[in-house]
Amino acid sequence: MASPARAQSIATSTWPSALGDSAKDVFSMMVGTEVTIVADRKLPVHANVTGVVGIGGAFSAVLTLRCSMTAGAKVAAQMLGIPADEATSQCADAIGEICNMVAGQFKAKVGHEATCMLSIPSVITGKNYAIHSVRCSEIEIALLYDGEPIWITLDVRS
Repeated sequence: MASPARAQSIATSTWPSALGDSAKDVFSMMVGTEVTIVADRKLPVHANVTGVVGIGGAFSAVLTLRCSMTAGAKVAAQMLGIPADEATSQCADAIGEICNMVAGQFKAKVGHEATCMLSIPSVITGKNYAIHSVRCSEIEIALLYDGEPIWITLDVRS
């Protein structure tokens, strides 16, 4: 017999749409803007800012949000209500917070709000880095935010 929390979780086949919906919800609520999920997987990845949040409990995963410094500064500016040229120093904090909130929204949407915990977000900046994660499956979505691509990846371990 499944535990009550487990019985309310949704099928993993719906997780990609739940991840996209989570990103849309968070950008709408925290940044005050709409993002578009892009089906074209050929969008360039110009990421020099990456937020990383771990999820542990009923399932284990790593959620990453990758974007350019330009997109990160725009996010910070809209979140804080300040000009973009003043927001660059706030970029890492803003991307970490958005990443954290997308992860939290996602775990709630898939029925694991009470059965999973989130790590403290980490943010990596620079031009020459790679993130390697041990994974069993990967869900990746591309968003378009104010003309800038943003990539969200969920590396899931059962």
